[in-house]
Amino acid sequence: MQAFERDYTHLTVLDPSTKSLLGYISAPSLRDRLSSHDIAETDAVEKAMVKFHRKGRKYALITMETTLEELESFFEGKGTGKKEDFAVVTDGGRRFVLGVVTRDDLAEFVRRRP
Repeated sequence: MQAFERDYTHLTVLDPSTKSLLGYISAPSLRDRLSSHDIAETDAVEKAMVKFHRKGRKYALITMETTLEELESFFEGKGTGKKEDFAVVTDGGRRFVLGVVTRDDLAEFVRRRP
């Protein structure tokens, strides 16, 4: 409900005790799955979330210091060949999730700059 009330497109899912990043929920996908009755509002978050698979995969580190050019390259999939819709922004040590940024966020930021 938080995603819908605040018009978020993605929400991160964290482990309540360790605060480690477990996955994310895509609000548009969630809306579709609720409409098709694939999931119900009373289901556990785990049923609706996309889980991150850590083994064998290297993740791009996106921090508050990441340049706009690097962020754009990440979204375009340069180096991996896989375009991304959003990025999880963390601290340099990847201990804390600071936020989520989408392609649209980047485009809007660039559009508003003089």
